Amino acid sequence: MTSFDTSPQLTQQLTQLNVWRALLALTVVFLMLATTGWTTVRQHREATALQASLSAWEHGRIDGRRLPDPHTAATRLTRFFATLTPLQRTDLAQRYPLAVGNMNGAPAALRYRANRLALHEQITVERARMRDKRLSPAGQHEAGRRMHRFEAMSDARRQILAFDPEGTGRAAEVFGDLDRATRVSVVVPGVDTALLTFQRTERKYTAPVGMAEALYAAERAVRPRTRTAVIAWADYTAPAGLGIDSATAMRAEYGAVRLNALVRALPGVAPVSLFCHSYGSVVCGIAARSLPDRVADIAVAGSPGMRVEKAEHLHTAARVWAMRDADDWVQDVPYLELGGLGHGEDPVSAGFGARVLSAREARGHAGYFEPGTDSLRNFAGIGTGAYRSVRCADRDGGCREGLSDTMTAGRA
Repeated sequence: MTSFDTSPQLTQQLTQLNVWRALLALTVVFLMLATTGWTTVRQHREATALQASLSAWEHGRIDGRRLPDPHTAATRLTRFFATLTPLQRTDLAQRYPLAVGNMNGAPAALRYRANRLALHEQITVERARMRDKRLSPAGQHEAGRRMHRFEAMSDARRQILAFDPEGTGRAAEVFGDLDRATRVSVVVPGVDTALLTFQRTERKYTAPVGMAEALYAAERAVRPRTRTAVIAWADYTAPAGLGIDSATAMRAEYGAVRLNALVRALPGVAPVSLFCHSYGSVVCGIAARSLPDRVADIAVAGSPGMRVEKAEHLHTAARVWAMRDADDWVQDVPYLELGGLGHGEDPVSAGFGARVLSAREARGHAGYFEPGTDSLRNFAGIGTGAYRSVRCADRDGGCREGLSDTMTAGRA
């Protein structure tokens, strides 16, 4: 039998080695920061097409009345739309498609209709850019890719809840009946999320649309009688690749504000579960303390950290779940935060305090939503409130301790 040296001296040496690895990784990030600066963030442009639509709304009227401030509370906008006739709502969607399509508080069905109109407008824009000689061949090719993506998204069967074509773009899509749902799930993706990666034909379940489709199907399989809705939420500007932006919370802070606004504007009172992948877990971690009580669960997969040292520091009444596949490269990321770089403690560590789930067969960092995996089955159990069905990372079922199926939202 092979013996292993477990002396305090060796333990101390291994601890020092891990610290040096973390410091080395942070030094590399600091060097990148020094040479590139914050150019990625500074170069981010505001959504000019969306702002133009919002500006037109601000100067608009209906029946001689001024339209409400589009940035006001979602509850006030909901009351405003409730006073309108169906024809008046349709008229506003046609006059201000991007504004209405992205307006928290507007009826979901009206947002779907408005975004379909906005997509058709942008298809025309991209078709013209494909023939624009002022663009390079690469620019014309990208215009073609965007046009085809917008054509797919404009299909009458799709329910696009948010759409912003500016820059790399933002979007959100609903699967199921959001108005009648008794459970709502929101998929929050990580880096490299943009309009061109919103869905994929190959590696379908690594993109937000595929993730949400898979979760919606799995939830219906777990509890066919439960009316569920799943949102593929790519309505924030995610970091591009594993650079400076992904090592800091800048993009996550902006995303957290938008995520909180989405959840607060959802119709009804159904419990909401957040499924946060990779950098999306940073977004969810920052958003946690501001989310409404209807958020019952925050589940993270392949997380680089949630910007806190312990789950209790999230200051949320939601249950906090975490999982990581054994082959996920994110486990090699230094789990610490120093000078704004890094995202804190490992959510699957014993000291963090999350309910740790099995991610068996998850196939690395991007495979948590693959059908047939423990990770997807666990997500579906959480999303439908079937908490006793989830499989824990340990054999004693500790992650289910104190839980029963279909518990009240926002209680651990």
